[in-house]
Amino acid sequence: MEKTFCQWKKQCLNKVDLSKKGVVDEDVVHVVSLLNGCQQYFTTSSCSGRITIMDRAPDSLVVQKKNLVWLLVAHTTCTSDEVMSALTRSCGNAVLKFEPFVMHVQCRSLEDAQLLLSAALQSGFKNSGLTASKTGKIITAVRCTHGLEVPLSDRGRLLVSQEYIHFLTQTANQKMEDNLKRIERFYQTVRTTLTTKEQQEVPQDSAALSPPFTGMDRRGRDTDDKLEKLRNQACEQ
Repeated sequence: MEKTFCQWKKQCLNKVDLSKKGVVDEDVVHVVSLLNGCQQYFTTSSCSGRITIMDRAPDSLVVQKKNLVWLLVAHTTCTSDEVMSALTRSCGNAVLKFEPFVMHVQCRSLEDAQLLLSAALQSGFKNSGLTASKTGKIITAVRCTHGLEVPLSDRGRLLVSQEYIHFLTQTANQKMEDNLKRIERFYQTVRTTLTTKEQQEVPQDSAALSPPFTGMDRRGRDTDDKLEKLRNQACEQ
């Protein structure tokens, strides 16, 4: 199992990032680096959180990527002017969404997965969980339910006032700021948890506490010279 996990990790970390951005989101780079630097974990996907406006085809009953037009994608806070500008390009049913941080982490063992899950729950990601597949893959999903989804237009016609757009933008921005604080809390919790675990696993070997042999006695004299003198005295006798 250990060998298989190492193979999975190497394969995952060496493959090309096929996400829309093609790189890890800036606000979670430190979290991804921390987990990928541990022998027992590697990240399979992540998103730091985003505010989006999607335009759906008016007659589409099923939400599919081919029926969507991305009018706005922001991984940071945005302004009401940016939202209004995006809505002017709407020809269908525009929806504003805030999607919070999500991360999937493959774990070496069930114990490792439970440790990470505990850190996620402590950090406010209450919708987190773990799954184990028949092939032996153990995944911890870090996520929460602090999302937002609001329809804004119908067939290109704006349904709400500019004042409401301003209020909605402030609400989404506040969720984004809370989301970033939660990410930082998760990072600190994971780092502390891993440090504590490593300290507990260090063997208390009394030999390891003894000073290393340096060829010197306590007064700093060379022990080899002393031994040589003793040998010479024995030969003379």
